[in-house]
Order: sequence, then structure tokens, then C-alpha cells
Amino acid sequence: MSSSVHDNYEAVIGLEVHAQLLTESKAFAPVSTEFGGSPNTQISPLCLGHPGTLPVLNENLVRYIIKMGLATSCDIARKSIFARKNYFYPDLPKGYQISQYDTPICHDGHIHITTDGIDKKIGITRIHMEEDAGKSIHDQDPFNTLIDLNRAGVPLIEIVSEPDIRSAKEAYEYLKRIKQIVQYLEICDGNMEEGSLRCDANVSVRRKGQEEFGTRTELKNMNSFRNVERAIEFEIERQIDLLESGEKVVQQTLLWDADKMETRMMRSKEEAHDYRYFPEPDIPPVVVTDEMLEDIKEDLPEMPDVRKQRFIDEYDMSDDDAQTLTEDRYLADFYEDVLHHADNPKPVSNLILTEVLRTLNDRSIGIKEFPISEERLAGLVQLREDDKINSSAMTEIYNAMLEEEKTAEELAKEMNLVQVSDTDFLEPIVDEVIEEHPDEVERYRDGKKGLIGFFIGQVMQRSQGKANPEMVREMISDRLAQE
Repeated sequence: MSSSVHDNYEAVIGLEVHAQLLTESKAFAPVSTEFGGSPNTQISPLCLGHPGTLPVLNENLVRYIIKMGLATSCDIARKSIFARKNYFYPDLPKGYQISQYDTPICHDGHIHITTDGIDKKIGITRIHMEEDAGKSIHDQDPFNTLIDLNRAGVPLIEIVSEPDIRSAKEAYEYLKRIKQIVQYLEICDGNMEEGSLRCDANVSVRRKGQEEFGTRTELKNMNSFRNVERAIEFEIERQIDLLESGEKVVQQTLLWDADKMETRMMRSKEEAHDYRYFPEPDIPPVVVTDEMLEDIKEDLPEMPDVRKQRFIDEYDMSDDDAQTLTEDRYLADFYEDVLHHADNPKPVSNLILTEVLRTLNDRSIGIKEFPISEERLAGLVQLREDDKINSSAMTEIYNAMLEEEKTAEELAKEMNLVQVSDTDFLEPIVDEVIEEHPDEVERYRDGKKGLIGFFIGQVMQRSQGKANPEMVREMISDRLAQE
């Protein structure tokens, strides 16, 4: 279908983001939440809801969600209750999920995103607490679905946006922003591939100028930011094509098939009443006191926008560089930790924004897995700033540091890359080069100033590349200026 037809429509998108919290134990049971355990080893009668067991609320679940609420400008409910959300899945052994329904602890917030240079506020309807279900595994047995209940009871927060998002690109930027915030707060690692950050999208389309919403569908099974963007783009196109051909959009839940790059039906869409919510009788209301709220506020870290502006002001950094360095809290921490050992903001940021980010990308690792410590990287920067090595030697030493646990200075000496800035060593070589090339000297003095490169090259060759080229340039210029 032509893009001109699509221009007559606009998408209305709301996202439901589940963030798995970095608590050491489950939401209502003292059982480990560590990722990667053998199947069905991190369970207990309590987290499986066996008769006679009573849930006990993990206090960190409350603290973490309030942190998220404060960071997204939400109102914090001073009293909220849990509810039972009843539905049957093989990986939900209790037959219900402990969640929140009509009294979310955080509500009416917002975050800002920037798309194509335009700032936009996306409303947040609610952020509520709940527990995770287990995991059904369909690809390890040709005849059976396997169940791993390690994840059952792991604490989650669900972040529900207002339907303010109008494109797949805006959805992508919103998700990036959510990930950035939870990482800065250190309440979730934001890893979509491991399932610690999961997203469902409600998508509808309507003709531009129309006030009422169209029929929405819900998209699931999106395990990366790019897949969220692709799935939403596909669904927008699919719904417009249906409407243009005179058909209706059916409300349903769809699965995203990343291999075929298309959606397929999972089930008809449930409404809230289908879950038969009722108050959880075994957990008392959550009461947030003034003291608790003030304590959590004091524990909030410097948030991304504030840190970005500080980098611009304190380190004289460009907006783009500050944005890149503060997107990931741990990268920003790494940068400032390097500065504790080498107070050279610009060369340190240049090295991180080029070589370090290239390494992280090539190796598909985060800054926490980066093999060069802050102190060792600072030593490399200091060598260059002290003119003990040139820029090409800096790159060679950096690559060697990725493989060896040695300092930059040790490697520079081993690799014979230390730059000589000793005038007693350089003067005889400069004199020799000038004396042996009288024709070039005369041409230089006649105005062929580009020949300076020839003289520098000769000196570098005779010094076996050890000479400081800037010092050599200055020495040759001074000598050739003398008649």
C-alpha cells in the first residue's frame, strides 16, 4: 500500500513493561532469585502457594518500586493493597498471581523521550508490584512442554504507559529510556534477552483527526528493543491494510515471530473481569510513611539528565558526547573513575568514545566485562598526554592491553614505542638530515614549506620511529628559519 494512504492514519500505542527486580530473594518467599540455576531448584512450598503457607512481602520490592515511581515523577500512594489475579497456566502452580489492581502504589507519572530531535512527554498510568510466573519451555522436547518454576515468585514491577506513543520509533526510545532509568536506579539489569525486561505493546490505528481509538491488539514475545520496533511497525501496517480493504481489526493477543518477521494469533484478548481480581487476603496493605519516603528519596542516585548536564558543564563536553557517555550508568561511572587516576577529561572521553566503545561492540560485552581497569586506561592516556608515545603507538598499546594484564608504560617499553623527547638525542639527527639535503633546504627556504614533512620523515626513520614528531617539527622549523 502506498505511503500516501498510510499518511492518512496515525498509530496509538501503549506499552506495558515488566522489569524483574534485582532483589536477592523472591517477592513473597525467602528463595534465591539468581539467574541461571538448574531448573526447579529455586522453589519452595511457600513460593508455590502450597496449602498452609503464607506469603511475606519482600521489603526491597516496595523500596525499589518507590524509587522507580519517584524517578518517573509518579504520585506515591500512601496505602495500597495486593490483589489475586486468577488464571491458569501450567507455569503458574497457584492458579493465581499476586499483583495489584485498583490501588497501584505509583500512578500518574511521566518520562521524556527525544525522537528526531523533538522532545515529547509520555504519560505513565501506573507502576504496580507483582510476582512473576514460571517458564514454559517448548523447544527442548519434541513431544512435551517442560516447566521451570525457578522464576515463579520473582518480584516484578509493571510500568503501564498512557496511549501517548505514536510510532514504533517512539516506542523504541521509550523502552530505551525505561531501561536507562532502571539501570541507574540499580533495581533491574534491563536485559531483554534474559527476560529481566519484557514488553507487551497495545497497538491500534485511527484516521488522523479522529478522536476515538481504534480496536487494539496486544503484541507479545518481543525479546529485544529492535523486535519491539519491528513488531509494532508490522502491526501498524497490517491494521491499516485491513481497514483500507474494508475489513475490521479484531481485538486479540498476537505473538511476534522474529524469524518470519510477522505476527500470529495467540488468543482472544482478555479483559480485566476475565481475571476475577479480588483483594489478597494474606498480605496486609502496604503503608508508605513520610520517613520511608524521605529515606528512599535520599537514596536516589544522580539521574541521567542531571548527569548529562553536569558532564557538559563540568567537563566542557559536547551534548552528543555527554548523551553517549551517560546513556549507561556504568559507562558514566567508568569514565569518572578513570578521571580519578588521570585528570584529563577530553582525552579520556575521546578514548572511551572511540576505542573502548568499539571494543564493547565488537565483543558484545558491557563495560563491566571490559578487560582494562580504570587505572590502567588512565595510565595509557597519561603516557600520550606526557608525549611519551604518539597516537598510533597509543592504539597499538591499547590493543595489547586488551590481551595482557600489564600497564601501558610496561607495554610501551616492551614494544619499543616510547617516544624520545630528549633534545640531546634529537639535535645530532636533525643536523645530519639538514646537512645531507641542501637542495631541499634551499627549496624550503624559497617557499616550499610542505617539505617540512620530508625532513620530519627522515628524522623519524633515523630515530627508528622513537622521535617525538612535534618536537622534531619545531626543531627543524627553527633550524631552517636560520640563514
